Amino acid sequence: MHHHHQHGNPIEAGIGSFSDMWSPGVILFTILLLILYFALTGPMRHRFADSSPVPGKQKALFVLAMLVFYAGAGSPINYTGHHYLFSMHMLQMSLLFFVLPPLLMVGIPGWLWTVIFRKERVRAVLRVLTKPLVAAVVFNSLLSFYHVPFILDFASLNHDAMNAFHGFLFLTAFCMWWPIIHPLPEEKIQLAGLKKMAYLFANGILITPACALIIFAGHSVYEHYSNAPQLFANYTPFMDQRLGGILMKLIQEMTYGFVLYHIFTKWRQEEKMNDLPMERQSENQLDVLTPAPDRS
Repeated sequence: MHHHHQHGNPIEAGIGSFSDMWSPGVILFTILLLILYFALTGPMRHRFADSSPVPGKQKALFVLAMLVFYAGAGSPINYTGHHYLFSMHMLQMSLLFFVLPPLLMVGIPGWLWTVIFRKERVRAVLRVLTKPLVAAVVFNSLLSFYHVPFILDFASLNHDAMNAFHGFLFLTAFCMWWPIIHPLPEEKIQLAGLKKMAYLFANGILITPACALIIFAGHSVYEHYSNAPQLFANYTPFMDQRLGGILMKLIQEMTYGFVLYHIFTKWRQEEKMNDLPMERQSENQLDVLTPAPDRS
């Protein structure tokens, strides 16, 4: 639980205790998630129908997802972002909503997603919430709404409200990423090839106004951060606000750019396959499925 910041000299007040800065509760939760993941994909895997061994690379991506989760939810990024620096708050948002969901989706194997969403009612809700137009508009609208000054100022002073906002935003971010990653193997693909790229471009455009308003505002718009103790001499809340807007836009662009490159290269491979005669296609499909030999 965070304590609200004290005004005055942060050195005298103390930036925060070890447990404030490194949240033991979040450490424990992260470790429990890792244990559960390795138990389900390891010794308990045989209990699930159609399960298959999980490659080391996929396991590494899940571990990376957990590190990103901890960095965003339990590290000093979370504490300083909540109490002192808007730029750290925006870094936290970027990690939790732009970086974490795709890593989780890729790190968890398809057969385990099938287990998680095995109930048809849950799947029906998922299909509605992950419709590309619905998912993109809901996530980007909510993220922009959350950063309206009086909303963020209110959430910053009400820890439960902030946690609720973050949890809800994560669910909408998860839905936004779903049509891109498409983790459920047996569900119909909503977007393919160039449509995925167009969808990501649309998401990038939808988030731009919120970032632009923060970056190009003529003054500090958040009372909570304007009143917070300055951690660095000559580093004003206004400068920090601009850095926050730039950080979010940069991380969003980098993440989307990386995913776009991956989608484009995969689409190009599929297009080349479609241009080949049938017998060559089957040979190439085997090549794609077979890992390249280690030349090291």
